[in-house]
Amino acid sequence: MNEIMTLDEVAKYLRVSERTVYEWASKGELPGGKLGTSWRFKRADIEAWVSRKLSPRVQAPIRNLPPFSVLLKPERTIQLHVRTKEAALNKLIDLCTDITGLKNRSELADAVLSREQLMSTGIGLGIAVPHVRLNSIQEISLAFGVNDVGITDYESLDNIPIKIIVLIIAGRDQHTSYIQTLSRVSRLLKNPLIREQLNATRTDQEIYEIIIEGEKRS
Repeated sequence: MNEIMTLDEVAKYLRVSERTVYEWASKGELPGGKLGTSWRFKRADIEAWVSRKLSPRVQAPIRNLPPFSVLLKPERTIQLHVRTKEAALNKLIDLCTDITGLKNRSELADAVLSREQLMSTGIGLGIAVPHVRLNSIQEISLAFGVNDVGITDYESLDNIPIKIIVLIIAGRDQHTSYIQTLSRVSRLLKNPLIREQLNATRTDQEIYEIIIEGEKRS
């Protein structure tokens, strides 16, 4: 495996266009440099950049951030029973059309699918965390799905098919709380016992109970 990557190789690795990689690199958003007239990138730098983007860290904890029992309603946990990424995302979107402030389903669907086109939110270990911020939303909401089989067309950092998907929806001005919620979800689901319990669930209610109790113990 080459330690130095070309612009084309980075584009294929990130699943974006060469133009997008060029623009990110030119603006200094993507770590890389020019050798003569050609862009070159260190694989380790690109992998670290992807990890930061998909699993953001919070530098300062937030006091009084609502527990998952507030952010996640029981009716927004679901056994998905689908075979494709698009079907899974649409099922989770359908659970969230009644969020206060949301203009309509299209507003949410367009934001979620556009985010996925930029970069897949598969973070590894069979987990995906699609996340969006919308101007019309004032409170953070979650939707949680568990699939009976791994979804193979949901690209992931470790190429493991996705079975657990958490949709995070927040307001545009809730950046810090939004990042904190991403971190909390990621930390909870990286617990192998929680993943094992979720993958063994048979009802929507079981999913909800595992998440709520898992947060209390973490």
